[in-house]
Amino acid sequence: MRPTQANSVDVAPPGNSQGGQLIVSGDLLRSTVTVGRFDEACTVTRTSPMDASDLQCQITLSLSEGQITVQGVFAVTGAGPGDITPAITGGTGRYRTAHGFIHAVNTSNTETQLTVHLTRGAGPVVV
Repeated sequence: MRPTQANSVDVAPPGNSQGGQLIVSGDLLRSTVTVGRFDEACTVTRTSPMDASDLQCQITLSLSEGQITVQGVFAVTGAGPGDITPAITGGTGRYRTAHGFIHAVNTSNTETQLTVHLTRGAGPVVV
């Protein structure tokens, strides 16, 4: 996935604080071909020293045959996000019975590799 738009909403007190939001949208790629888009909204739910925080995120993956919805909490530290494995909470179209999880690995500052693990009979799909 490659972000094309991003915005953050800072709430009082300024900086890394509970309630701040990150809103991102962009392209889902398979190799270099765009296969869909993603929309993500994350809210800071907990902060700790050294600018570490927990984010609660809701993500929608929009593909040609339907959507996959994802939700979860993950930690972000000065070194970046840790292991990101949010739950698949449902979907539409071909993915209407989808359950499972997504494993996300940040491969650069601008791209993240997603592996979608569907438990509805399909094996892992790299998007």
